[in-house]
Amino acid sequence: MNYVKFKGEDVPLGGSRLKEGDLAPNFVLVDRELENVTLENFEGKTKVVSVVPSLDTSVCLMSTKKMNDLAKEHPDFAFIIVSADLPFAQSRICTGEKLENLHFLSMMRSKAFAESYGLLIDEGPLAGLASRCVLVLDEKDRIIYIEVVEEITSEPNYESLEASLRQ
Repeated sequence: MNYVKFKGEDVPLGGSRLKEGDLAPNFVLVDRELENVTLENFEGKTKVVSVVPSLDTSVCLMSTKKMNDLAKEHPDFAFIIVSADLPFAQSRICTGEKLENLHFLSMMRSKAFAESYGLLIDEGPLAGLASRCVLVLDEKDRIIYIEVVEEITSEPNYESLEASLRQ
């Protein structure tokens, strides 16, 4: 079983952890218009997928703002933010924070995404949410960068992510 930490305590994750070189599993998530979206919607693009537990937390919001900044620097890439928030909350936050360069997707209809990506928090106060993770997928959906943030309350390593985007 895979683990991350939440405030220093071990938290088990459901599913198998993905690694660089793996083909990213397809998914069905919900966009802000309540439409189903799959990985195929971004076919042929390099994708940066930032998975956050909830945009209503300061760390998740801060990392999403950073992704928005990176998206401005890399307009040819698809920047995708995945959270358990309802699309209505995602829209409110997106509008309020002027986040214009991101695709927001919700796990509201299913936790299958989090499980197939090895990120589903199985137990504890955050059970049912996804652990924090950043992935870069090439045009053929192969994982070329992955960071499962070991402490849920911490931000990802932006320097490492940016280095992977420059390659």
